[in-house]
Amino acid sequence: MSNLAANLTALQLHVAFWDYNNDSIITPVEIYRGFRDLGFCIPFSLGGLLINLFFSYPTTLGHSWLPDPLFRIYTDTIHKAKHGSDTGVYSSEGNLRLVLFDEVFDKMDSSGTKNVSEANKNSPLGTKGQEGSLGVGDLFRLHAKNRVAADPAGWSFAAMEWWTTWLLLQRDGRLWKEDLRAMYDGTLFWKIREERAKNGNLAQGYGWQDWLGSLWNNGTWKTWEVKHKDTFKIEVEREL
Repeated sequence: MSNLAANLTALQLHVAFWDYNNDSIITPVEIYRGFRDLGFCIPFSLGGLLINLFFSYPTTLGHSWLPDPLFRIYTDTIHKAKHGSDTGVYSSEGNLRLVLFDEVFDKMDSSGTKNVSEANKNSPLGTKGQEGSLGVGDLFRLHAKNRVAADPAGWSFAAMEWWTTWLLLQRDGRLWKEDLRAMYDGTLFWKIREERAKNGNLAQGYGWQDWLGSLWNNGTWKTWEVKHKDTFKIEVEREL
């Protein structure tokens, strides 16, 4: 991973995890394998093949006007697959714009965790002392703010991306800033795979068992909003 970082943009690093043979091409099989290595179930990983369906041709345009019959994604031109109605954190060339990344939390973090460094100190990914987080309400407001007119494709892609990110990273009902930072530059995916290989599993995200268990035990699917709420409140008050 360290050898790749010197020559690739942040967006290229973001997708490099799925390029298993380092040939700058991501096949549908590699997309499926990558999601499985991150802990996603088989149906969801199969759904991930929509990525190849929608983003293969934009990246192919850097090489040919003809669509790739195998729906492969070319990572050297991954910036051509950028869509509208996004956060703008990636530039048009695929570089990470940290000013805009920080701005997302400055404007959208309604929890007050942007000034709390220890509220999320027990990250299983080693991203300790995180400052700032986004809840579901924050994500809805962010998605609405970024929507531009006549861009249903961009609205849909952005919604799917945030949904996937939530399923992968949610802890204590929030997405934490440093986790998202590591996701944008791709380092997070490697950490998750390493932790899963080491421990056999990694308790991340909000899965189907959480959802069904919430409905069965509490009559609501929003149990994640109050999960560890007391512990989180104590840590926040301690910092403030």
